[in-house]
Amino acid sequence: MFWLVSAAFLAGFVDALVGGGGLIQIPALFTAFPKELPATLLGTNKLSAVGGTLFAATRYLRQVHLPRRFMLVSCLCALLGSFYGAWVVTRVSAEFMRQGLPFILFALLVFTLANKQMGLSHRPQLTGIKAQIIIVIGSLGIGFYDGFFGPGTGAFLMFLFVYFLGFDFLHGAAATKLVNCVTNLAALALFIPTGYINWNIALLMMFFNILGGVSGSGLAIAKGSGLIRHFFVLVVLALTVKTADDSFGILSFLK
Repeated sequence: MFWLVSAAFLAGFVDALVGGGGLIQIPALFTAFPKELPATLLGTNKLSAVGGTLFAATRYLRQVHLPRRFMLVSCLCALLGSFYGAWVVTRVSAEFMRQGLPFILFALLVFTLANKQMGLSHRPQLTGIKAQIIIVIGSLGIGFYDGFFGPGTGAFLMFLFVYFLGFDFLHGAAATKLVNCVTNLAALALFIPTGYINWNIALLMMFFNILGGVSGSGLAIAKGSGLIRHFFVLVVLALTVKTADDSFGILSFLK
């Protein structure tokens, strides 16, 4: 149990910085409870992660100013997209998404490394019809992806705010956590009524996930965009390798 709550703390910490906490917490749950239904473990992960995300978002919003109306549009669009994605996944296989995800993440990684100054200065581009179209389509699309499949959602949101809308990584992290709160709650609206949650484990892990989220957001606020960028690159790299191994078994020689 010690390593399970340690995984919850680390997941909350990483998730508060750049997202990707599920990369840590979900494998830990599947290892700890190999006979449990996958849907129950995913619901347990989602509930425990909500706590860390909510506290991290609250801490960010106390220190970082975000445009309220702009973020409201983003949250509403992501919410709608998430509900629709969750509905579609009950009718369509997500296998094609699984196969293509490593390539998308790799492209995002290469682009970030090639643009060394990306996200280091805050120059938001929120006026005009172009920005409105970007936030609506981007939030709808990423929300749909989160409901339909999920891995890497935080990285895609961060890239949306940093590259397309001119946020630095600190403001991008704050915006990402706010939208993540909404999409996570949307997912719970589906998991809770169906009973796919182990409440005892979820609440225990939530406590440590919150501690990690508060610690991660505090470090991000103290150190700024430079540190967040480094974590972003590492998490996207880890996600690329993990999803490529899931789809194509690139690490099979290690097993």
